[in-house]
Amino acid sequence: MRGVRAQIAYLMGSLALAGCMQTGQQVAMAPRNDLDSLAYGHTAQTSYPVASADSGGDIRASYASSARATYAATPVASTPAVVADAYAAAPAVNSMAAPRDAPYHLDAGDKLRVVVYGQEGLTNTYAIDAGGSITMPLIGAVSARGKTPAGLAADISARLRNGYIREPSVAVEVETYRPFFILGEVAAPGQYPYVPNMSVESAVAIAGGFSPRAKRDSVTLTHNASRVIVPLGTSISPGDTILVGERWF
Repeated sequence: MRGVRAQIAYLMGSLALAGCMQTGQQVAMAPRNDLDSLAYGHTAQTSYPVASADSGGDIRASYASSARATYAATPVASTPAVVADAYAAAPAVNSMAAPRDAPYHLDAGDKLRVVVYGQEGLTNTYAIDAGGSITMPLIGAVSARGKTPAGLAADISARLRNGYIREPSVAVEVETYRPFFILGEVAAPGQYPYVPNMSVESAVAIAGGFSPRAKRDSVTLTHNASRVIVPLGTSISPGDTILVGERWF
């Protein structure tokens, strides 16, 4: 009886041991990655290595190889179209220090060099008087206020052609610009000769700099009867008036 029981126990132990030796493949499934879904608009498809007890290979090496492949296949996040469009549509910074592109218009105080080719008696420097005109031999007063140098040259040519010179050739250029004015909280307010490409900041320097009570971040600029508050880097034109205000604290 004891021998039968021993045989039965032996058989049961053998069956149990044989069952433990059989190992199935364990597959790790990739979980849903919500961050990837938000960033790229789809769920990341990540493959994990299959670990098998009878594979005979290096499981860590297999995992490293799979990780490298997964990293190479991961899409690179790009700038969303909405953001790119926003950058493209962003308005450019308007620098008020840029020189004006409008043609220069003459006025009282400008000194002009008028050249009439072949006519030395007419070629000379003429100042625009308070009435806005220059006075030349033969043709007398010619209105210059509000005209461009090219426009004034055309008017002079037309006047000379009317009974004086058959085919006159005339050129006009500004020899000296009319002055600008700076008032308010500067060391020496007054009128000063204009130099091309001047800014408010350089005008303040010419006038001796700010007074101790001056407001130093902006000034009031009057240009062609329009008055605006501008920063110090703003370009000025001949005849402009700069008013430096007083700070309150």
